[in-house]
Amino acid sequence: MLLTVTMTGPDAPALGFLLHKHPERVQTFHLSVGEATVFYPQSDPERVTAALVVEPDPIGMVKGRLRSSHGRSLTDDVTDRPYAASSMLSVAIGRVFTTALAGRCDARPEIAASPVPLEIRVPAVPVRPADGDLQGPDLVRALFSPLDWSVEAAQQPMGPDGDWGPAPYVDLTLTGTHRLADALSHLYVLLPVLDDAKHYWVGSDEVTKLVRRGEGWLADHPRRDLIVSRYLLARHDYVEDAAARLEALDDSAPEETDETEEETSTPLRIQRRDAVTAVLGEIGAHRVVDMGCGEGFYLRALLDDPAITELVGADVSPRALSIAEKRLNLDRMPERQRARLTLRQSSVTYRDDRLAGFDAILLIEVIEHLDPDRIASLETNILGFAHPGHLIVTTPNREYNRIYGLAPGALRHRDHRFEWTRDQFGDWARAAAQAHGYTVEFRPVGDQDPQAGPPTQMAVFTRKEQ
Repeated sequence: MLLTVTMTGPDAPALGFLLHKHPERVQTFHLSVGEATVFYPQSDPERVTAALVVEPDPIGMVKGRLRSSHGRSLTDDVTDRPYAASSMLSVAIGRVFTTALAGRCDARPEIAASPVPLEIRVPAVPVRPADGDLQGPDLVRALFSPLDWSVEAAQQPMGPDGDWGPAPYVDLTLTGTHRLADALSHLYVLLPVLDDAKHYWVGSDEVTKLVRRGEGWLADHPRRDLIVSRYLLARHDYVEDAAARLEALDDSAPEETDETEEETSTPLRIQRRDAVTAVLGEIGAHRVVDMGCGEGFYLRALLDDPAITELVGADVSPRALSIAEKRLNLDRMPERQRARLTLRQSSVTYRDDRLAGFDAILLIEVIEHLDPDRIASLETNILGFAHPGHLIVTTPNREYNRIYGLAPGALRHRDHRFEWTRDQFGDWARAAAQAHGYTVEFRPVGDQDPQAGPPTQMAVFTRKEQ
């Protein structure tokens, strides 16, 4: 099965950065159903195309005897699975383009956050008729057109003389101006909806996936009920759960948390927030920057502290800042309190002189989202140029992952680029502190395991002249 993504215009060469795949390399990824390969058939100054080819393992599929929710065989005898875009292609998108799906690109943050001209083609999309008159190209248009895509869905006749009727597949081309992350999310959700089948068991975690990937567009989609029902294979309890969660959304994303966090009397993110605010109180910080503030979880708590006289929420994503503005009700906030807060687009890997000289900078669950080769830039820009009185860093403790039941090497969140052990975190923090004139202290966050330590580890950097 094949997917091509084409970006046009003067920013087209940035596609490689947005996808985190170099145009001069062919990269192969091992999936549970086979292999995925990414390459660039075209790379011109104003037109760049990336291709994703998924080659399922037919022998493995037959051994697994995969079946759809309706009992149709997905593997026996002659099958369309190696060629037709299905849930296998969605899984490949999620696995191969993880960071692009999350909308993160440290090298080109302003392009990742902006709509860009895109052309997407999937040559063989299986389209199972929906209830009523929706089938073939009409169903495809009903799903993609409300998302501001220009849709071309070509359908060919079947049979030696074309007398078997139209084939249950369309050659799909989408043209529009979207954030790349949004475009990939549309495909991730809607391809298995069109196929009306999945190659894996659908559990309750599919509801979370659907709500996350449908952020900003699914709640208001005119065919929302059809999408939810077919994505969750008509599981009544899951459909009800998804519908309730979508109704509760106000076009804003849920706060990002570790996917493995357990539901306890005091969730880990609350313990983390309390630990951070306690440190700020100890050091007597009055002017604070929350780098990577997201939708404003920490900003809300810090605004309630009268000791904080100036607060900056900085994030690379304009959308996240817009959501933070809504969540914090800035338009209804008292003028004196509103004057304490500034929301600003910025990146930890670029110098921003507007963030220099603050009492404290927070990097809360941020560093693990960076590619390792960008960490040196973070050190230079935060500890070197911004040079705050204090820097507070939290990050997951990889040793604790086994307590969550994760397999060796598995990460807590799909957008994490790495996770450090306590020794690795300590080695990095001590070296960074020494290089930039700081001392560093380490603190645990969360309930500790005797062998694995805490789920979250914290480093508190203090400028030596402090």
